[in-house]
Amino acid sequence: MAKGNRKVPGINASSTADISFILLIFFLVTTSMDTDRGLHVRLPNPPDETQQDPPKIRKRNSLIVNVNMNNQILVTQGDKEPVEVVLSELRAIAKEFIANPEDRVDYPEKHAVELPAPFGVQMITDKHVISLQTDRATNYDTYFQVENELYGAYNELRDELARKTFGHPFAECNEDQQLACRLYYKCMISEAEPRTYNQH
Repeated sequence: MAKGNRKVPGINASSTADISFILLIFFLVTTSMDTDRGLHVRLPNPPDETQQDPPKIRKRNSLIVNVNMNNQILVTQGDKEPVEVVLSELRAIAKEFIANPEDRVDYPEKHAVELPAPFGVQMITDKHVISLQTDRATNYDTYFQVENELYGAYNELRDELARKTFGHPFAECNEDQQLACRLYYKCMISEAEPRTYNQH
């Protein structure tokens, strides 16, 4: 005896959209999103309205490093005209400016400063400033390379000082020795907010 055609019961799909929506919300809430990671740079404190204007920096104590929209590096030292340099020259320029080994009158002036042992009172350029300025169109890679060279100048000077004074590299110094080297060559890099410069 032939069986009759049976009707397959239909599935109620009216709540499918509700279930999908609930699952979507669940995954959005429980899933961790990747966040952008940037450089760990300590930002300056917000300006204090009661604070007096900062003292003016003497021209001879300032070194301005400007990276323009064409990724050219322009260095201005004191009252001199800006000079275009290549990246490989920047570290040596910064080191000579920071240390002023020949005590030149057009480079940062030296002052007697009391430093931790074994240095004692030393004549150092404690009021110099390196100002890093960029254009909003500056390439990030160029900016990071320039910044690396400037910080590298301080690192090399500290390493040379540690080898001369303690007989081993800066990385092998203990905390007190590293602190003394850092105070001898105190990092004075100021990074200005990027600006857009009009071309004439």
